[in-house]
Amino acid sequence: MITVNPLEVEGMFFTAITVELPKTNLLMISNDIGYIMCAALDVDIFNEIPKLMERKVIAGRAVGVRTIEELLNAPLEKITDASKSYGWEVGMTGRDALVNIS
Repeated sequence: MITVNPLEVEGMFFTAITVELPKTNLLMISNDIGYIMCAALDVDIFNEIPKLMERKVIAGRAVGVRTIEELLNAPLEKITDASKSYGWEVGMTGRDALVNIS
């Protein structure tokens, strides 16, 4: 099942997406600037492949989360290089990262 809902974070609106997969969930929260997600996907690819680096994707990843609420409160374990221009740092919460792109 795929669930898409609006999500308000400190007065700013995002889109929360949950994809239920066998034995795990794919979780993402995004706006028109960037997104955070669970570790079911990889952000390293945007820092390693020159063609993809040119896109300057703003993305961060948290590990061990199972719900959108957990994703908001978890520390980001990896971020793209481009996200640093928005003040993102490894270890900041997903919520704080989203506030920086709102």
